[in-house]
Amino acid sequence: MSEPASPPGRLVERKLFAGPRIRRLRRELGLTQAAMAESLGISTSYLNLLERDQRPVSAQILLRLVDVFDIDPRGLAGDEEARAQAQLHEVFADPMFRDTPLSQAELKDLAAASPVAVDALARLYQAYQESRTTTSMLAERLAGDPNAENPEALLALEEVRDFINQQGNHFGALDAAAEELYAEAVGEHDEPYLALRARLQSNHQISTRIAPVEVMENTLRRFDRHRQTIFLSELLDQPGRSFQLAYQLAYFEQMPEIENIIRASGLETENASTVARISLANYFAAAVLMPYGLFLKTAENNQYDITLLGRRFGTSFEQVCHRLTTLQRPNARGIPFFLIRVDNAGNISKRFSAAGFHFARFGGTCPRWHVHDAFRIPGKISTQIVQMEDATRYFSIARTVSRDNSGFGVPDNQFAIGLGCEISHAQRLVYSRGINLDMEIGDTPIGVNCRLCERHDCNQRATPSVNRNLRLDEHVRGLSPFGF
Repeated sequence: MSEPASPPGRLVERKLFAGPRIRRLRRELGLTQAAMAESLGISTSYLNLLERDQRPVSAQILLRLVDVFDIDPRGLAGDEEARAQAQLHEVFADPMFRDTPLSQAELKDLAAASPVAVDALARLYQAYQESRTTTSMLAERLAGDPNAENPEALLALEEVRDFINQQGNHFGALDAAAEELYAEAVGEHDEPYLALRARLQSNHQISTRIAPVEVMENTLRRFDRHRQTIFLSELLDQPGRSFQLAYQLAYFEQMPEIENIIRASGLETENASTVARISLANYFAAAVLMPYGLFLKTAENNQYDITLLGRRFGTSFEQVCHRLTTLQRPNARGIPFFLIRVDNAGNISKRFSAAGFHFARFGGTCPRWHVHDAFRIPGKISTQIVQMEDATRYFSIARTVSRDNSGFGVPDNQFAIGLGCEISHAQRLVYSRGINLDMEIGDTPIGVNCRLCERHDCNQRATPSVNRNLRLDEHVRGLSPFGF
């Protein structure tokens, strides 16, 4: 049978070869080639060609696979394989594999053969790295360093970050519950804070008080169980006050669902469970202030204008950006965004990715990424098109955010937020107006971080690539001291 014709449009802009993934799906379903081919309305020989990557998957076949076998098309589009390849790249970039280098083609073949095995290998490598980190921190403690970090807390944070990213930073049950609460308590109310305060009082007999800073000191929110009162610091702005009340409602109304998610997560330590509990309560709070369906519709209608969304829903720039990374409801997905938050020392305090963008587990980010330049123009949004080593292009914006929750003479907490998506979605963003998205000549070439990057022509390299042998020449000075 000849290859089915593909309809015109964006679905066929890039050829999709998904042979190993189709073969793996067929085996998981326990189907023969003949049975699957019959279900798809194609010949067995043509399915065989698809499985051996000798034919691309047309848009029609992709739609049939989704319709007949009820699968997520992103799984066939290579997101899982790309993630597995990135995991392998980080593992084999470790110096202990210096004598057994693998090419990108070999890593791609391994990732395509068994993403599940790759995930197991990545977990093993993570355990190895965490063991090394714990040993190092304990050594610092034994050496008498009073500032040594708490290894248990650090590892709990990493464990929860991994869990959230595995879920695509989307928890459908919490979103549905938040939409119900919004409809009941907030709705068309002009001020979410007043609506949420009334909900706490009427449904839970919990009162809310704004307390002076000399009473709250370094605390922004405190729930006094004995007095059945939530105390909020006067330093919180209105979006912050609304968020804290919505967070507290998560504990009063959604703890059974949150505990169900944690039990199913496989988190192994009490510290990790506590971090997850806080993270999921934060998720619910954001979902209450920005209910899924209404927020997605507003975002789409206004080209994801973050400032406008913040004004519409009474939320901050950072809250809106964070919420945008969660819009992955089946059959009602938003743009798959990635997000990173860094301080002016380059420390990463948040990272989420629904866009296939890969962050290194250990170490910082690429210094060429404009998220680091945001501190030079505080409060202003900048745009950038970046290109990874595998030629994948991303459109990103960056802006600083400040938390003015201190008095005179105390520095504000300032961070830079980076938010981005694959270039194919960029035309849907208001921030891409006037930018030629097809012209690659203006792209900024970046890497995951210096340790994993193999770009030899980077003048901002801070450390040598662990994948390459360092070339030392006393009589030659290149763009960077770490030539290879």
